[in-house]
Amino acid sequence: MASGPTFLTVAEVAAQMRVSKMTVYRLVHSGELEAVRVGRSFRVPEDAVEEFLGKSYFQAG
Repeated sequence: MASGPTFLTVAEVAAQMRVSKMTVYRLVHSGELEAVRVGRSFRVPEDAVEEFLGKSYFQAG
């Protein structure tokens, strides 16, 4: 079995980022968060979540 990218559901991404599912949907629809549509639902590559969070850091002060 080939090991490819790991995909997360919208609910799993929301739990990991500690935001609502609606926030994740907004990020996906705006193009800020990469996702793949599977049927009527979205799957988000785990790498895309890590990349998004990495780019979201800012220096305070």
